[in-house]
Amino acid sequence: MIRLFTALEIPDEVAERLMRLQQGLEGARWIERGDLHITLRFIGDVAENVAADIDAALAIIPFTPFEVALEGVGEFGGERPNALWAGVTMSEPLRILQGRHESAMRRVGLKPETRKFHPHVTVARIARAGAVDVGRYIAANNLFAAPRFTVERFTLFSAKGGTGGGPYVAERHYPDEEFDDWDDGEG
Repeated sequence: MIRLFTALEIPDEVAERLMRLQQGLEGARWIERGDLHITLRFIGDVAENVAADIDAALAIIPFTPFEVALEGVGEFGGERPNALWAGVTMSEPLRILQGRHESAMRRVGLKPETRKFHPHVTVARIARAGAVDVGRYIAANNLFAAPRFTVERFTLFSAKGGTGGGPYVAERHYPDEEFDDWDDGEG
């Protein structure tokens, strides 16, 4: 079994900005720089033969580079916060790409994702910080913004089992050299 997800990588300049957010909250487990990403589709634990089918499905997804913007911070978990994130501005190209990932995974036979797509970069896991402290952290960092960047590819990552999963391993990038110029122009 292998645990997989698809994501957009974060360039160094933006990762530097995100790393500056990683202070000022006792009880936060900050995400390592190399593990910062924007998840497109969590796949989960699959058999090796299913992983090969996933790879084949991802390889034919049409892709055109587009820009991404990060701004704001927030949390998941409400009264019992479990993660801090930097927001990713939703755009039509991002929405389309994520939808193509969801469709590809369904064609492979995976169950549909039940959570609504909320693009973000997780900057910390929270185990011991309370809602009040997290609220203060968010208020102090709510004007966060990073330079826009162009996404040139998406990546299939593997993760360790358990909470947090890192360090993540880039298994394959798409489009591959063989698909670099391929785009049918359809949404």
